[in-house]
Amino acid sequence: MWVCVAVAVMVGALVTVGGASAQQAWVQIEAQPSLRAAEERVRAYSDVFPDVAGFAMDTGWYAIALGPFTPAEAARQLQVLRGERMIPADSYLADTSRFRQQFWPVGAMAAPGTDIAPSALPEAIAPPVVLPDPVLPETTLPETSLPRVAEPVLPAPEPEESLQQARAGEAALTVAERQLLQTALQWQGFYSAAIDGAFGSGTRASMAAWQAAAGHEQTGVLTSRQRAELLEGYRADLAALGLEAITDTEAGIEVTMPTALVEFSRYEPPFVQYTEKAGSGVQVILISQQGDASTLAGLYDLLQTLEAIPLEGPRALSRGGFTIEATSAAGAAYAQAELRGGLIKGFVLTWTPQNAGRMPRVVEAMKTSFRGIGDRALDASLGVPSTESGAALMAGLELRRPLLARSGFYIDAAGTVVTTAEAVAGCSKITLDGGPEASVAFVDAGAGVAVLRPAQRLAPPAVAEFRSAPMRAGAEVAVAGFAYADVLQAPVMTFGTLAAAQGLNGEPDLARLALAALPGDAGGAVVDAGGAVAGMLLPRAQTDGRVLPADVSFALNGGALAALLAANGFSPAPSTGSGAMAAEDLTAHSLKMTVLVSCWE
Repeated sequence: MWVCVAVAVMVGALVTVGGASAQQAWVQIEAQPSLRAAEERVRAYSDVFPDVAGFAMDTGWYAIALGPFTPAEAARQLQVLRGERMIPADSYLADTSRFRQQFWPVGAMAAPGTDIAPSALPEAIAPPVVLPDPVLPETTLPETSLPRVAEPVLPAPEPEESLQQARAGEAALTVAERQLLQTALQWQGFYSAAIDGAFGSGTRASMAAWQAAAGHEQTGVLTSRQRAELLEGYRADLAALGLEAITDTEAGIEVTMPTALVEFSRYEPPFVQYTEKAGSGVQVILISQQGDASTLAGLYDLLQTLEAIPLEGPRALSRGGFTIEATSAAGAAYAQAELRGGLIKGFVLTWTPQNAGRMPRVVEAMKTSFRGIGDRALDASLGVPSTESGAALMAGLELRRPLLARSGFYIDAAGTVVTTAEAVAGCSKITLDGGPEASVAFVDAGAGVAVLRPAQRLAPPAVAEFRSAPMRAGAEVAVAGFAYADVLQAPVMTFGTLAAAQGLNGEPDLARLALAALPGDAGGAVVDAGGAVAGMLLPRAQTDGRVLPADVSFALNGGALAALLAANGFSPAPSTGSGAMAAEDLTAHSLKMTVLVSCWE
């Protein structure tokens, strides 16, 4: 609490100082009831103001004042210093006729307009007695003693500012300097409001939180030394990360990036690749392409196939944009994109665990600075366009691969899927077509069959219908499956014939096919010429070292599969068609009911 006399506006009269006449005025900022208290306060003010003085008053109190000034300058100083909150709000232009002996600075002249001799001063403010240093007798060290080494004289540590001094120093800051402090507090994670230079309750709370974290007293007002410490840490972080505003006119993107950790690699439309620098473990991809909501959704799905983007963590997709915040023990990533005016622009930032402490700050810097510029997207012909699958457009970032990928097919309108038991063995997660997750409804390892139930109800474009009559040897058949697993994320048709309606050892539930299937085809539907399911392709059998011809494959025949499904509570639909379909119609129908089944670790 400020201890001052009542507010007044008075200008000192014509006074005499040291024999010279001048019209002087003083700004009184505080008054204390005792000399000791006044000396403590005037010393504190002297660290901030070079022209502070202290006077005994005829009221028995002790005044602290700034000056001397001309009356006009005193009035200006009063207005400016009060406006900057560097002096108490009840400071005023003093009546110097009340000033008596000057006690600060030490050895100062008598008070303006007075002729009081030192002998008339109160005893409490008599000049201090200076005693001579004591003279100590010299001592002689024994000859066997080691020579005496002089102790280095270290400068005394600079005293910390008082709260009032800190406020006074803070009041002198410019708006830009205040905003810089808020930015540094935000960077350190203590401040989240607007960078406006106004030190309100939010800024004060963030300052107190920073002080607590740094081991300082929590006053909510930073001293000069603390402000320097905060800014030094902020600037050191910026230097280590090399945060710099980057403008890519080809992509039409402006963003602040950690240039000390990443460097430009190449254009790979619709991406701009920035690879890690000096083993930093950090990578950045800028996204720039034309498109609509469906393009945006496809990009969202594509990014999540990257090995560098963990499956855990929140993510959101809307018609106007998406965000992905992914984290795991192996690393973390943040991605965002926005669709505006037919242009999709965004970025991906990935990092390894050793960068976990500082990357959230980089994410915030990139989020707040990112903006699309111009009305163009990355030219598809720029750089060297990828010739691989859509997922491989993310060259430079390893794609996440499942442990195993096999085929399956829909057996009802709810999206229930039949596949091979091999496809679900040892999986922590199972997905259908790289998206919806599914759980195992039942497995028959002996028959090699598994049934999957999707986590959410699906709407299959086509559902299997099972052939009721047995097929004769030599009949044409085809397998609809993901022959190349997840490498080529589209099913294909493989044509052949039924070689025998039983296995090599006469197994009645098996059918031998003259058809060159690949491992990814296992679990796929074997269809007849009319599109009815005549069986399910099984994985290539182990034959105790015997190597079968490449065009020999085996299937669980349709009758046995339908009976197994019915016995476990499912209702396989019987075929209602008759006659052969055109090749293109057979292919279209069969591929619509085919599903990619992926087993994840």
